Amino acid sequence: MTSVARRPFGRLLTAMVTPFNPDGSLDLDGAGRLATYLVDEQGNDGLVVSGTTGESPTTSDAEKESLLRAVVEAVGDRAHVVAGVGTYDTHHSIELARAAEKAGATALLVVTPYYNKPPQAGLVAHFTAVADATGLPVMLYDIPGRTSTEITTETLCRLAEHDRIVAVKDAKGAFVDTSWVTRSTDLAFYSGDDKNTLPYLSVGAVGLVGVPTHLFGRRTKAMIEAYERGEVAQALAIHHELLPEFDGFFRTQAVILTKAALRLAGLPGGPVRLPLVDATPEQIARLREDCAAAGLAL
Repeated sequence: MTSVARRPFGRLLTAMVTPFNPDGSLDLDGAGRLATYLVDEQGNDGLVVSGTTGESPTTSDAEKESLLRAVVEAVGDRAHVVAGVGTYDTHHSIELARAAEKAGATALLVVTPYYNKPPQAGLVAHFTAVADATGLPVMLYDIPGRTSTEITTETLCRLAEHDRIVAVKDAKGAFVDTSWVTRSTDLAFYSGDDKNTLPYLSVGAVGLVGVPTHLFGRRTKAMIEAYERGEVAQALAIHHELLPEFDGFFRTQAVILTKAALRLAGLPGGPVRLPLVDATPEQIARLREDCAAAGLAL
């Protein structure tokens, strides 16, 4: 089987930042305006709310629910709204999943439990319990660089048997492993690392959950669409054009520079919350250079 024909959340999703006011409080008006911009101006098929780039470790459960409701209200049925609900506590993840369903999310993003480093059997039990808790489709998030635990090929194939586990955000970068899963299951793979999107498409991925796509969404989507039309040279040309921003947004923690870029573009974002710190003048100057090299003057 192949995952190419299965695209539950479209081609392009952005892992949206959580806008804050200057005093650090939640900026719900800004969240609605940013969500609208990402869908209507940047061509996103979906938004991930309260993911890593959304600074989910530093937002309360109540803030997560308020943020989700604001985004759902802003984009309506024009885009998928995927709620990040993964934690290292299965019970807490289930509570967040049920709250997200009530708040209007159309899907759930569930990251591998971090810090406690469960065995693969624990991952199966965890993801299954969260998927069983609601009627929403689930996207797993495999990012061992942050969680210290990968979701192995065998585990992914087992989880693919669950009716509501339909997709994977893959930030592992193990292309052969991904190939085995796309060969063996109907899981829809989304690149979780912007610079790897083009090579991921070649092994069966269907799209991207991106971060620089806050400002480079339409061009990134054009790359995906060109590849799907068989215009591989055109897709590669766009990939090469975007390389400076693929690197530039990740010179430090991505949300730091994404919020800096949004401020330069006059869009909602605001500061980051501790333990993150805002970009330095030197980092902002380099970010301007990276974006200019990719064709965007800020």
